[in-house]
Amino acid sequence: MQRYAWVIAAGKMSQSIVFRISAAFLVISVAACGESATLPVEKGFGSNPTLPEPNPTWIPTVNIASAKGWPSGGKPAAAPGLSVSAFATGLDHPRWLYVLPNGDVLVAETNAPPKPEDAKGIKGWIMKWVMKDAGAGVPSANRITLLRESGKGVAETRSPFLEGLNSPFGMTLVGDQLYVANSDAVVKFPYKEGDLKITAPGVKVADLPGGPINHHWTKDITANAEGTKLYATVGSNSNVAENGIEAETNRADVLEIDLATGKFRVFASGLRNPNGLSWQPQTHALWVAVNERDELGSDLVPDYMTAVKDGAFYGWPYSYYGQHVDARVNPPRPDLVAKAIVPDYALGAHTASLGLTFYDGNLLPPEYQGGAFVGQHGSWNRRPHSGYKVIFVPFANGMPAGEPKDVLTGFLSPDGNAFGRPVGVKVDKTGALLVADDVGNTVWRVTPSGQ
Repeated sequence: MQRYAWVIAAGKMSQSIVFRISAAFLVISVAACGESATLPVEKGFGSNPTLPEPNPTWIPTVNIASAKGWPSGGKPAAAPGLSVSAFATGLDHPRWLYVLPNGDVLVAETNAPPKPEDAKGIKGWIMKWVMKDAGAGVPSANRITLLRESGKGVAETRSPFLEGLNSPFGMTLVGDQLYVANSDAVVKFPYKEGDLKITAPGVKVADLPGGPINHHWTKDITANAEGTKLYATVGSNSNVAENGIEAETNRADVLEIDLATGKFRVFASGLRNPNGLSWQPQTHALWVAVNERDELGSDLVPDYMTAVKDGAFYGWPYSYYGQHVDARVNPPRPDLVAKAIVPDYALGAHTASLGLTFYDGNLLPPEYQGGAFVGQHGSWNRRPHSGYKVIFVPFANGMPAGEPKDVLTGFLSPDGNAFGRPVGVKVDKTGALLVADDVGNTVWRVTPSGQ
């Protein structure tokens, strides 16, 4: 700070600017400190991940992959036997995808809403700086855009389908009603096949936990086969309930919403930040991807995917990966820890696994049939980085069966900057895999080589 002393003494810099410079230097100092992983990230994958002792540090690990976007002609690297191309470019922070029955693709161009109570003070400023550098600080377009192609593998039509939303995320069609999960409510709109734009006002179906904290704002939704229930993900309002357990009411849950009445109940709980609701095609079980807690070291805690069971509790905040107690949480709840269910499959520490979809198409090679694609948005608090790729988890008899396979990589530059960050994943009507990239502002399309 000595280099700034003469400016401050001369009265040429406001206290606000001094604070920001001081905070920036604190961020840089934090980024240069902190612990590093002692295990390869692969040890945190699978049905029986390695869980070392926690390694909390006074200064949390910060290791940001600065968002740079793709260079001209740049794109991810596809696995052998696969090819990747841009389905749509120049989007505004595309996060989530939904494929309509006629093949039209909806993409939520969205980001966090205002969260005035989320992490105030220096910690709040640092977190905002971190998120901005990681590409998560842009204003929300609050829009769902429709993309349509006619057999050429690229979106030839782009239409602003729904506008004026409130940080939209999950989408699902039930009959002639399109349901959208805003950051604070589920709303529905009338839909007719082939529509390029909906102008009718939305009708609120159910409130969802929102601000003023709204720490995890992304809400995903899906409907049951009968079209009578919606399932909605709601993330926690904190890392480990440091804002008080009362701030976590109906959070860290999958909620079940009755479409006839709009009333909801907690379907499954103890899931810190669930996203990527998807029905497993053989068992018809509901699966979800979950982002786990931070500040226990670079090796903990692995994100995971799991089938969620009615009435089940998965540990947060009192324990992780089953009954491993988190000693930071007070008061403890040994009664709840005793009930905590071990997740089905670990996805690596701090990988930020958000997108999840099962493959039931016929276009990709047979080894992908029935398994799960996972969009790993990538770490900002692990050294070295983890995630920043799309992986595939094979399934047999409705359960994970084997090691994960990289499908798309190359989202990080050799010097650790982010060309892109994969989020939502969906299978289009032809059987190709679509991937939303919110830093590259692109939807990628994965097909067999030579397709």
